[in-house]
Amino acid sequence: MATTAPPLTALEKQDRDRDAAFKTALHGTTGTDTNSFRAMLGKSHSAQSEAVSEYFKHWDNKSAAVETDETREARRAEYATLTRHYYNLATDLYEYGWAQSFHFCRFSKGEAFKQALARHEHYLALKMGIQEGQRVLDVGCGVGGPAREIAKFTGANIVGLNNNDYQIERATGYAIKEKLDNQLSYVKGDFMQMDFPDNSFDAVYAIEATVHAPSLEGIYSEIFRVLKPGGVFGVYEWLMTDAYDNSNPHHREIRLGIEQGDGISNMEKISVALDAMKAAGFSMELNEDLADRPDDLPWYWPLSGDLKYMQTIWDFPTLVRMTHVGRGIVHRFVGLLEMVSLAPKGTQKTADSLALAADCLVAGGKGKLFTPMYLMVGRKPVKK
Repeated sequence: MATTAPPLTALEKQDRDRDAAFKTALHGTTGTDTNSFRAMLGKSHSAQSEAVSEYFKHWDNKSAAVETDETREARRAEYATLTRHYYNLATDLYEYGWAQSFHFCRFSKGEAFKQALARHEHYLALKMGIQEGQRVLDVGCGVGGPAREIAKFTGANIVGLNNNDYQIERATGYAIKEKLDNQLSYVKGDFMQMDFPDNSFDAVYAIEATVHAPSLEGIYSEIFRVLKPGGVFGVYEWLMTDAYDNSNPHHREIRLGIEQGDGISNMEKISVALDAMKAAGFSMELNEDLADRPDDLPWYWPLSGDLKYMQTIWDFPTLVRMTHVGRGIVHRFVGLLEMVSLAPKGTQKTADSLALAADCLVAGGKGKLFTPMYLMVGRKPVKK
């Protein structure tokens, strides 16, 4: 049984001070700018160059054909800095091109995009049975879109945990703007070694965030520790399905493309996640791959560039920008912004990496090799 997390060491405090200083150097005051495109253009060029270098050193010249166990282990060892730099680079692009809820969802015909995102969040809260007044932890909260929605939906008090100072600043600002700061708070921390005492929360959820962990058993065990006996943990997990074959070069290319474009050090298969929940001590109440449901619209349609999924004229810009022509226009436009020094160097490389990930996500979804929404709900047993 895990013990209470120890207080920060002097080295850990130095690391957090360094991260905060880098956030200020890179982002300046853009964290308070609700216009994500303007925030993207307001970064420090020199600090952005450093973030790009630190992130892409894990991927450049490390294709699926030459990937080794050692390169994957190196990424796992640096999962925290890898994830932090990824979101330093990608957060504004996510907000501008997607929404403030950094996750996928199921879609119903005629359903607006943001409505579908909210329904996906409500569904998790419903299956977990989150109640008004409960203290709930959001592990890997991003800029707080799901936390705000679940707080409004359930009336729970939610603590968002994040290791990226810039996202915490933005999440805090959005909570204040929506007058939810009495229900929401955000803290800096590493989800593999949380600062919370044992038995701190009535419920814990994670929406497409724990995939960034170097070990699913490690993160689930830490969640188990901070959860009260009888408390519930719900997660939408990114996983390779059991159809994935790592000896297949095409399968490896898809997996690596998703990892590179989404800041993931090590993605696992469904069977590993199920074993990890059991090893952590949870009693499984529900597990299902929601991506495998026979929906009319697949979860990946906004990334597909396939106009057959267009339901209204408002879907056209979303789909056309993901076509070959649309991608080319975006690539050249962002390159032009860099050339005239309106956008920091590395913005185009980051955008291209996200585009590669989109292709691999669609390929993984179509081939049933990958799911972004493997739902698991587990309960921490009550000691007798």
